[in-house]
Amino acid sequence: MTNGETRVAVQRFSIGELEDVAVRVLTGFGTPRDLAELTAGSLAQSNLLGHDSHGIIRLLQYADWISDGQIRVTARPEQARRPGATVLVDGNWGFGQPAARMATDTAIELAEANGVGAVAIARCNHVGRLGEYVTRVADAGCIGLAWCNSGPVVAPAGGTRRTFGTNPFAWAAPRAGAVPLVLDFSTAGIAEGKVRVAMAQGERLPAGMIIDQNGRPSTRPQDLYDGGALLPFGGHKGSGLCLMIELVGGLLTGMGTAPMPDYAGGNGTLLIALSIGAFTGIDAFADDAAAFAHRVTESQDGGVEPDVFLPGQVEQQIAAERAVAGVPVPELTRRDITKLAESLGVDLGRLALHQLDSTLESGS
Repeated sequence: MTNGETRVAVQRFSIGELEDVAVRVLTGFGTPRDLAELTAGSLAQSNLLGHDSHGIIRLLQYADWISDGQIRVTARPEQARRPGATVLVDGNWGFGQPAARMATDTAIELAEANGVGAVAIARCNHVGRLGEYVTRVADAGCIGLAWCNSGPVVAPAGGTRRTFGTNPFAWAAPRAGAVPLVLDFSTAGIAEGKVRVAMAQGERLPAGMIIDQNGRPSTRPQDLYDGGALLPFGGHKGSGLCLMIELVGGLLTGMGTAPMPDYAGGNGTLLIALSIGAFTGIDAFADDAAAFAHRVTESQDGGVEPDVFLPGQVEQQIAAERAVAGVPVPELTRRDITKLAESLGVDLGRLALHQLDSTLESGS
C-alpha cells in the first residue's frame, strides 16, 4: 500500500524491448522507419535513465496528438533560416525528437565554426528529455544549454490558474575521465509526465506539487487531470524561471507563450552550444571540471552512502542497474499501450497485456 492506494505490480523489460515496442507502434501509425527509430531510441533512453515520464508512456500521448493532427507522422525537420551563428529549424509539426536532434547537431557545427551556435526550433512537437541533447553537445567538447516552453499546466506562485508550461531547462559540460555533468529539470515542482507515471503506478504525489481545480493543495494525481495545476518549484524563484523560459522558448521561436490565444502548442525550443576551445584549453577545462566535481563529492562528513550527488549521477546509477535488471513498466501502462497497438494491428510481443484485474485498474 502507498498512502492508502494500491501499488500496481510491474514487470521488467530490456531497453531493446522497449525501443522495439516504440518502433512498432510508431511505424504502425505510418511513421517512416528512420524517424520512428530516432524517436523510439529517445523514449527508451529516458526509461533507461529513470525518467519514465519521458519514456514509452509518451506513446499514449503521441497517439492522441496524431489523432487530432498535432503530430504529422511523415513530416521531417528542415533548416528554415541560417544567419551567422544562428539557425532556425522548422519542425514541420512532425515528431519533436528528430527536430531536436537536427538542432543539436547544427548547434555543435556552428560552435565549432564560430565559437558559439544558437538554434531555435519552431513548429515543434514534444522533444522529449532536454538532457539528451545537451549531453550530446557536451560529448562533442562543448557546453550545452537548452530551454523549451510547453502547454499551460503550471500556476504561477500565488496563483491558481494554469498559466505556464512545465518549461524545462538543461545544462551540460564535459569532464575528464567520466560522463558529462548534466543538469536537467522542469521548472515546475514535478514534471507532468511524472504525475502520469504516479497515476499509472497507483501512487500519491509528494505534498506541494499540485493543486486541484479549486486551488486546494492535493496529492492525488487525478486532480491534475480534473482541472488542477502543477506548482512551480521554489515558489517565486521557479515561477520566475517559468516566465522567462516562456519568452525564450515561446516568443523567440514564434510559437507563442502558453496562456495566450496565439500559442501554437508543442515545444518552442532554444539550444545553445559554446565551444570550450574558443575560450580556454579544452583539456585543461575537462581536467579541472573533473577535479572540481571530485572535491564537491568529498564535501560530506563520512557515511557509507554518498550524501552529495553530482548532476546526472543518479541517472547514471539507475541506468547501470536497469541495463542489467531491466526497466520496470507498470501493468496499467502495458495495458494501455497494448490497446493502442491492437488498434493499429501491431504485435507487442512480451510487453503486451490484454487483461488487468479490476482492482488494480481502479487503483483502490
